[in-house]
Amino acid sequence: MTKQYDFDKFVDRSGTGDVKHSAMLNIWGREDLIPLWVADMDFETPHFITEALKARLEHSLFGYTVEPEDYWPTVMRWIAEHHGWEVKRKWLTFIPGIVKGIGMVVNVFTNPGDKIIIQPPVYHPFRLIPQGNQREVVYNPLIRKEDGYYEMDFDNLAKVADEKCKVLILSNPHNPAGICWDRETLIKLAHFCATHDILVISDEIHCDMALYCNKHIPFATVSEEAAHCSITFSAPSKTFNIAGIVSSWAVVPDDSIRRKFFTWIKANEMEAPTLFAPIATIAAFREGEEWRQQMLRYVEGNIDFVVDYCREYIPQIRPLRPQASFLVWLDCRGLELNHEELQDLFVDKAHLALNDGEMFGHGGEGFMRLNIASPRSVIRQALEQLKAAVEQIKGKHR
Repeated sequence: MTKQYDFDKFVDRSGTGDVKHSAMLNIWGREDLIPLWVADMDFETPHFITEALKARLEHSLFGYTVEPEDYWPTVMRWIAEHHGWEVKRKWLTFIPGIVKGIGMVVNVFTNPGDKIIIQPPVYHPFRLIPQGNQREVVYNPLIRKEDGYYEMDFDNLAKVADEKCKVLILSNPHNPAGICWDRETLIKLAHFCATHDILVISDEIHCDMALYCNKHIPFATVSEEAAHCSITFSAPSKTFNIAGIVSSWAVVPDDSIRRKFFTWIKANEMEAPTLFAPIATIAAFREGEEWRQQMLRYVEGNIDFVVDYCREYIPQIRPLRPQASFLVWLDCRGLELNHEELQDLFVDKAHLALNDGEMFGHGGEGFMRLNIASPRSVIRQALEQLKAAVEQIKGKHR
């Protein structure tokens, strides 16, 4: 009999040091907010992962360890079964986090003064990591279509890319808009980057969270050019809610890119996973498919609830239904508020903590990113508070 998982269960995270709650006072100056910002889930980490970790904790000695023999075969099998990508063992290495991996690539493959291309609105570390490493960020903004989704601007890419552009960072699926990029777009991007000697970092951390029958396409699989001009990053952390257990990896099919990157990683001893990363990953990928499917259906229900609620009660806010992930991109421009007023509405009037759109760069103005991976009762309460706050400001402007 199939086990039914309870995603309506409220999990009290107080006292655990979680960023979602603990950082609110520092960022917003108050703690009485419903936290719907940091991209982890408020669903309980599945029991089979917890039980695997507990089993290892029963042996109370946590010294140096080697990777379990079935670690990489389990990862390779998951990738093949879910994404049709036959990854070779030699292509894989552990990395201590995807954002850290971006920093590694920037330092290994570029020099200060070189240029890194990003496609805003996009996950803000794509901008912050290059800038913090004295690289110039070049912007290739996405084009927002009439239906609210985005497409890449290849005409602009051709204009902004020069010989100093060494890397393009791709969000696939896209954060914050939740787009599963189509094959034609990825082929076109790969051809451009291959012919311009630009290395693509494909951040695919949300790859296992495609929704509504959409399908994630790994960048490196779309063409030989893509395979030979890219480094792919992924992890089970978003899907199985284990972000605190660093469990990321890189996939590098090209021999010369892999040799340069893996040599640096090995020289700096970055390739060894922490004790608990393989244990959690193996448990997730061996036993997690039913949990994943139920979680995705629940996430879809939350998204539908947000879309329907806003249509009926807050029509000035238009949610973009994501094709992947548990993040909803809210178009709040219908409220006709500037950045400060929008922040005041969400934080001080509605008592909600969301990521504001401006942090994602050009095209994010007037948007907010909503994390809906919480029990539906929490999402309902948040939307009711937002509805009341919008009615409050509408009353003032009458």
